[in-house]
Formats: sequence, structure tokens, C-alpha cells
Amino acid sequence: EVQLQASGGGLVQPGGSLRLSCAASGFTFGDYGIGWFRQAPGKEREGVAGISTVDDNTEYADSVKGRFTISRNSALKTVYLQMNSLKPEDTAVYYCARSIFKRATTREFEYAYWGQGTQVTVSS
Repeated sequence: EVQLQASGGGLVQPGGSLRLSCAASGFTFGDYGIGWFRQAPGKEREGVAGISTVDDNTEYADSVKGRFTISRNSALKTVYLQMNSLKPEDTAVYYCARSIFKRATTREFEYAYWGQGTQVTVSS
């Protein structure tokens, strides 16, 4: 059974940092890309970042470029999302998901498995 466990969310002040983790199990980690998505209240879910397993190629939404970094640890079967310079508009529930491909983009239709979300709140 494919499982994705997201963690690391919390309350942080504007300008602060958080690191989210996505622990994966139930499939061969190196065969599929992993992505991060988020959904703010009253808004549609949007892609944040994706990392491919073949060459560690990454893709980011324009809104987070230069502030967020996605990375992976194959030994731990975990994908991370380092979030710096956080803004109130980053407030959302963050989800990790497994792509149907080795590559990972921010296009939601390429993802078949989703973990539960972790809440990120950026507020003073």
C-alpha cells in the first residue's frame, strides 16, 4: 500500500522558516517523482514543487522560487520542503504526493497518490 506521511507544519512568523518532511512507503522510492502541493482556505489546490527521481531535477511554482527548496533522501525514503522567507500568503495545508512518472512537476494531474496534509500558518 502506497503511503505518504507529511509532517513538520506549524505556526511561524513572517520571514521565518519551516521544513516539511514526506515519508514514503509501499513503493520503490526511486521509481517515482514526489511533489508538494498546498491548499489555502477558499482556494484551489496548487502545485508548489516537485523533484524527479532520475536526475533530481526540480520544478517550482513561481510564487515560491528562490524561497523554497525541495530535496530528497533516498536512504530514508523522505522528501523535504525547506521553506524560507515565509509570507502570510503561504498559509495553507501542505500535501505531498507521488507522481505517476519518474519526473515530478507541479501539475496535479500527474499525481496518483496523496498523503494527509500538514498545516502551515504564517502569522505574526
